[in-house]
Amino acid sequence: MKVPDPQWTPEPKVFRTLVEHPEYSRPEQEGRYMHWEELRHHPAPQGISSEAWWWAVRLARRQLGRPLKLRDQHGNHFTFAMTDTAQRLVHEVDRDASGHIVLPEDITDPATRDRYIVNSLIEEAFRSSQLEGASTTRAVAKEMIRTKREPRTQSERMIRNNFYAMEWVRERKTDPLSAAGVFELHSIVTDGTLDQADAAGRFRRPDEHVQVIDNTNSEVLHVPPPAAQLAERMSAMCKFANGTSSDEPFIHPVARAILLHFWLAYDHPFVDGNGRTARALFYWSMLHQNYWLAEFISISRVINKARSQYDKAFQFSESDGNDATYFLFHQLKVLRAAIDELHGYLRRKAQEVRELERKLRGRADLNHRQIAVLNDALRHPDARITIDGHRTMTRVVYQTARTDLLGLAALGYLEQFKIGKKLYFIPVRDLAQKLKPLK
Repeated sequence: MKVPDPQWTPEPKVFRTLVEHPEYSRPEQEGRYMHWEELRHHPAPQGISSEAWWWAVRLARRQLGRPLKLRDQHGNHFTFAMTDTAQRLVHEVDRDASGHIVLPEDITDPATRDRYIVNSLIEEAFRSSQLEGASTTRAVAKEMIRTKREPRTQSERMIRNNFYAMEWVRERKTDPLSAAGVFELHSIVTDGTLDQADAAGRFRRPDEHVQVIDNTNSEVLHVPPPAAQLAERMSAMCKFANGTSSDEPFIHPVARAILLHFWLAYDHPFVDGNGRTARALFYWSMLHQNYWLAEFISISRVINKARSQYDKAFQFSESDGNDATYFLFHQLKVLRAAIDELHGYLRRKAQEVRELERKLRGRADLNHRQIAVLNDALRHPDARITIDGHRTMTRVVYQTARTDLLGLAALGYLEQFKIGKKLYFIPVRDLAQKLKPLK
């Protein structure tokens, strides 16, 4: 993926045209931060070639660009630029992902918000694993985590590991990042999924040749820095993540989280599991910097819809003079889309809850957790519910979870049975009819 020679300059006549029309020299065009591979297919402004247009755009980007502590393996800095669109997007994330936001009461009420958090952790665990090749259904993944069933396949193990990793992120969100913490997170992500079990939680060795390869044509997309550089690079990355470098200029917190994601993915310090660890670190950084809504969104769900764009954002950044803005731009749009999806999901859930509450109006004998179980049961009539699973979803003690489910069984909404010593509950066949309001 090549770009024109950066030393090339346009003829004086073309140069004058570019000076007279500064709109040709904007860092972004049509709200997009286009790479040469994209820009050369767009009609160039009248009177100049695509090469001259590209020269002017790159010049504007160099003037706006700021260096990162991240260097390539040859010692050259990566840079990033906060363009107009990037500034707008981080402002929107500031507005919609931190501080006071008008959301349905269920998500802001401490008594019910944990259920939404667990659902989002499952969603991100499932989608992040899909990006790395895991193959199962969301329903199976949710059932496994809710019932605390042991994984039956490598894909299921990957998903469970990612769920535990996201829980680790939530628990450690106030802690500064350290190399030991990154190793611990990687160990969680890769538990039982590596060909070499001892590769979990340590740097790749010099004899472990790691490359990022395009599975469609076997093209080498990225060769990470040598293993000998990894300890120093990890130390620099953690300083960047914690914002502790005294000589570092201000970097917007959202940009910092995204660039941390890019940094670990570029260094590729592990034999496997780099992508999953990088995405988990993004969440840690967002939560560490008080973007609390990040607990409820799934960036991997959005990335999955256009995986090739995610891959290209890495490639474009490396191929165009170490310009990490391509990745920053892509992930800001992913984050914006993930927040929009969350709001849409919450509107639908709020409507479902209102409908169910209408059906259960006057039932003082049901609490909010039991109503949530019945809501899920209506949508998943084949679901098996366990006390441990209900406890996981609602973050209550075992006895409270047991009382909830036994109470629903006593009311005739759930059937209970045992397999071995384990107690299971399933929705009764005519649950929808039983929940209709009495006339």
